[in-house]
Amino acid sequence: MNDIRRTILWVIFGFSMISLWDQWQVYNGHNPTFGLAPTTKVAANQATPAATPPSPNTTPVSSTSVPNATNSIASQAINTLPTAQNGNTNAVTTTSVAPELPKQRFDVTTDVLKLTFDTEGGSLVRSEFLQHADMDNKTKGVVLLDDSKDRVYMAQTGLIGAANFPTHKTVMAVAPGARKFEGDTKELIIKFESPEAGGVKLVKTYTLKRDGYDIAVKHEVVNTSTAPVAPQLYLQILRDGNKLAGESAFYSTFTGPAVYTEAKKFQKIEFTDIDKNKVDAEKQASNGFVAMVQHYFASAWILPDGIKRDLFTRKVDNNLYAVGMITAIEPITVGASKTVESRFFAGPQVEKTLEKITPGLELVKDYGWLTVLAKPLYWLLDALHSLIGNWGWAIIALVLLLKIAFYWLNAKAYSSMAKMKAVNPRITAMRERLKDQPQAMQQEMMKIYREEKINPMGGCFPIMVQIPVFIALYWVLLSSVEMRNAPWALWIRDLSTPDPYYILPVVMTLTTMLQTALNPAPPDPLQAKLMWFMPLAFSVMFFFFPAGLVLYWITNNILSIAQQWLINTRMGVPPQFNLPKFK
Repeated sequence: MNDIRRTILWVIFGFSMISLWDQWQVYNGHNPTFGLAPTTKVAANQATPAATPPSPNTTPVSSTSVPNATNSIASQAINTLPTAQNGNTNAVTTTSVAPELPKQRFDVTTDVLKLTFDTEGGSLVRSEFLQHADMDNKTKGVVLLDDSKDRVYMAQTGLIGAANFPTHKTVMAVAPGARKFEGDTKELIIKFESPEAGGVKLVKTYTLKRDGYDIAVKHEVVNTSTAPVAPQLYLQILRDGNKLAGESAFYSTFTGPAVYTEAKKFQKIEFTDIDKNKVDAEKQASNGFVAMVQHYFASAWILPDGIKRDLFTRKVDNNLYAVGMITAIEPITVGASKTVESRFFAGPQVEKTLEKITPGLELVKDYGWLTVLAKPLYWLLDALHSLIGNWGWAIIALVLLLKIAFYWLNAKAYSSMAKMKAVNPRITAMRERLKDQPQAMQQEMMKIYREEKINPMGGCFPIMVQIPVFIALYWVLLSSVEMRNAPWALWIRDLSTPDPYYILPVVMTLTTMLQTALNPAPPDPLQAKLMWFMPLAFSVMFFFFPAGLVLYWITNNILSIAQQWLINTRMGVPPQFNLPKFK
């Protein structure tokens, strides 16, 4: 039975190594090693990548494509969206572009954002977060949205329908006004107006507020024609599929589009699924949002609840992907106008901020399948930080509280291990005596366990109960943007990056090996040697892990060693280091 307990531990270790290898395969663009083959179902809202942009003479979608119970806007209209291009590709010519309006870009600065707008489409083409320093240049803020030779990531909107309505390729006029928060300024208003196109004008108004990463975006459609019009409004986020600079090869976080609806909740979409037309996400809804997610930061388009919308993802160019929504605007009579309110978010994944913007937006901070455990752990970590004022000490305090909460489970596990350690000499001698009689050996081992009142599983089950909690805490520390540039003490000036001097990983390795040495040595010499492989294998990865994660593991190890030492001493089993014999 002693072997059974160790076998279970080896199964856990083996599964962990397989999972790491699987993540490595996914990270490098391969299919999961042990995953199911992709389904052949093609999502109805997924457009086939176009080799060339739509021609201006292409027949536009009919105005009768307003959605009903059996009709999807996206499936009919998505291919009519103008293809977005950057400076490295040929421009798209559309009849809606007014050549007399020169294209220009200008900056708008709030207390937390520096944004760049383009009069072509009134699009948001760059966002810099003034309160989150760039890792490579601490004098600059993190850039999320961008339109440069290295990165394409933009927020675009426009109209589609029965005519060549204004799109994100239409050059618009911008109204004069303040471009920077000054004094007691509480909000900035940036207003774009398109020339007439297809019998309508599009007036796009951005309202930026103090201390806010969410922007109110109002689309007013004015009918300038001699007949009613019924355009459709699209809101999309365009991004390239490149990996993030500096992304670790030892752990991966999700980068790509996401969709949230009340019906199916948060749905992540891989770029590779878009490539293969294998997207299986919600297609229609009357609530929720679309987003583009990456480590620590995200962007999202949000429409008010109750507005019917079709959700789409598509590949726009060789390495450009779009996620968005299309909603029908009710017919507008001659000379009248109608307005659609929306919001655009671009900012850090701070849970308390995201929860206030719209339901479900906090899920862009990805905890995976352990969200139900991770969210309360983050709440407790945040509360401890509010009291202590230092994220490093808050991590240590949180692990200490978890150890206290699981004290009796750990005590039961260590008590069982101490009893097994006490009888280990008897079992070793018995195995040597009965090595040619496996059935008798098993019966004698069970007899010893009954006499000593030992449960072989007693040391394993309490530990397994705690594993999900500590894995959830791992994801909390890995995903929390608050760790970026957060110092702990002495040489640790950023808990989100590896220890520059590798001191913490070395301490982590030593504590793991010490913990292994305190455990009962397996009777099988080969098994005993293999048990020492685990701390050495994990130590390699921890040299590249963020300092905050390594600090968490060190604290957990030290507290576990102290508790194990205390329980062994109380039970009259002197702590003993069981070193492997390699001869």
